[in-house]
Amino acid sequence: MCFMLSYPDINPIALSIPGFELMGRDFGPFNVHWYGIMYLCAFASAWALAVYRARRPGSVITVPQVENLITYGAFGVIIGGRCGYVFFYGFDQFLADPLWLVRIWEGGMSFHGGLIGVIVAMLIYARRLKISYLKLMDFVAPIVPLGLGFGRLGNFIGQELWGRVSDAPWAMVFPKAMDPAGIARHPSQLYQAFLEGLVLFLIVFWFSSRPRPRAAVCGVFLVFYAIFRFSVEFVREPDEGVGFVLLGWMTRGQELCIPMFLLGIGLLVYAYIYSPDKVVSGTGKN
Repeated sequence: MCFMLSYPDINPIALSIPGFELMGRDFGPFNVHWYGIMYLCAFASAWALAVYRARRPGSVITVPQVENLITYGAFGVIIGGRCGYVFFYGFDQFLADPLWLVRIWEGGMSFHGGLIGVIVAMLIYARRLKISYLKLMDFVAPIVPLGLGFGRLGNFIGQELWGRVSDAPWAMVFPKAMDPAGIARHPSQLYQAFLEGLVLFLIVFWFSSRPRPRAAVCGVFLVFYAIFRFSVEFVREPDEGVGFVLLGWMTRGQELCIPMFLLGIGLLVYAYIYSPDKVVSGTGKN
């Protein structure tokens, strides 16, 4: 006998504030969506972890500098995430309608694009502070995964990026998938929230708690994220309009994980062969 779960009826609007009239003009109503709350939780968790790490002896940045760090990171995530989605997953639509790039309210963000945005933003911030770029990235890497987990929970609540058809006992029927009645899918958003969020956080945060060579922590982050994302893509529905892009089975997400994995390996090789300084990542002197 095949069992399946029904997707919980979660209202994507967490809070609705009634409208009001002021000086003859109507304002509202104002809706607060769960997806926005998840983004808020992501940045709040990053801020809290950054403050915790900044208070450690010899931190590469100070507590007052955390606010600017999160601000730079937020711009990197939003700008990079949007550009990545447009160029990696909808370039044809961009060519037909270039203004689609700036219509963020229509949806569409890419992790890999957001990662590139954060990499560039941290490079700018490191130069502004005149500190080691790799030490700053080692400081940043452990504060990222929980935010990724919150983002995937937002995907689940919004019924987007669902998994492939499955007969697993925990498979779910997603109403927005518009499948025939009874067809269930992997809740791949929850797999990603667990692996890319909680598990990745535990690995990277534990790894960063001991003295490591410079660039080792961000290398570990890149390697394990690539492994987790590549694995989950086997049960996640390929992106609409993109499908399989390589060898008849590889998705765009898997394709983008390959250079990410190789970069992570390269950083680890550099860290343990060419970088002799053994410091607590993100802290200490050169």
